[in-house]
Amino acid sequence: MQSLIGTGVALVTPFKKDFSVDVDALVRIVKHQIDNHIEYLVVLGTTAESATLNKAEKDLVIQTIIDANNGKLPLVLGVGGNNTAEVIEELQTRDLSKFAAVLSVSPYYNKPTQEGIYQHFKAIAQASPVPVILYNVPGRTASNMTPETVIRLANDFKNIVAIKEAAGDIVQAMELIKNKPKDFLVISGDDMITLPMVLAGGSGVISVIGEGFPRQFSEMVRLGLQRKVDEAYQLHYQFSESIDLIFEQGNPAGIKEVFKSLGLSENTVRLPLVNADESLAKRIHDFTQKNR
Repeated sequence: MQSLIGTGVALVTPFKKDFSVDVDALVRIVKHQIDNHIEYLVVLGTTAESATLNKAEKDLVIQTIIDANNGKLPLVLGVGGNNTAEVIEELQTRDLSKFAAVLSVSPYYNKPTQEGIYQHFKAIAQASPVPVILYNVPGRTASNMTPETVIRLANDFKNIVAIKEAAGDIVQAMELIKNKPKDFLVISGDDMITLPMVLAGGSGVISVIGEGFPRQFSEMVRLGLQRKVDEAYQLHYQFSESIDLIFEQGNPAGIKEVFKSLGLSENTVRLPLVNADESLAKRIHDFTQKNR
């Protein structure tokens, strides 16, 4: 899965002021990633506000991105949930021929045991026609997928090829990197510790800030992979402030302010999310204009 090494970005779903999907803005955002050398695109992840999209809107977002990308970058599709049977049904009925892999979040709200998490992903691995990237984000799911469970899954199922690790715990990430099978990828899901994870042996990132500043953030990751530490950290510290800013009042409200400042889309989010307040929006705008 060499195509998943480097920087992937979790694309937003831009909305017009009337809350409808803004297809034109989505095309602009995809081209912004391509033109600035992102390695791959993640479609319908958490950052896409996929929980607020109906089926027709999801289909529209998927097709718009496929068309705008036109085969230039690998695509990864978010297919996950806390109803195992429903996830399997989507894997078996959706056309995944344009996708290099699916990204599947560990079940949220139900708070399964580690054995429950293992059995959930076992069923997904057996049903998926494409490779599977696990997604551990305990801040959203309310349960942590332990390194032992991840390594067990990676060893038992050849089509489980990677994990997006977003526990925000560098020690846990290092344990994964140390004990993983040789070709299994540990991908950062936390922008702030992406570089330390890469330098520890990780394979890159699925980023939020990276879609706002794709040229600089993807270059930081490449420098890290090349072990050019000083140059990589120079970029890390240049953009660390922006990472704090975009998550200060929730995702994707912050990154949508970046896109508004870049003139790529409106900053509209759907309830229960709300826009960044005036103070934060100004700080994001000032940073974006200074570093664009």
